[in-house]
Amino acid sequence: MKNSTDRMLTRIKSIYLFIHENGTVTTKELVDEFGTTPRTIQRDLNILAYNGLVTSPRRGKWTTTNKKVKLTS
Repeated sequence: MKNSTDRMLTRIKSIYLFIHENGTVTTKELVDEFGTTPRTIQRDLNILAYNGLVTSPRRGKWTTTNKKVKLTS
């Protein structure tokens, strides 16, 4: 894979783990934690939501679903 794809997948995995460990988090908290733009975070969250891994119970707030995830390094 390309370097940019590897970075994106690593960031998405890190975002998922951050939400999973912290419960419900805001988009702003993710922007601050990962030092990227709100648009990039939203794009990553959309990928996670499309795959059923996160949900937004309220606008701007995110939490993980009960879907089983096998994490690899």
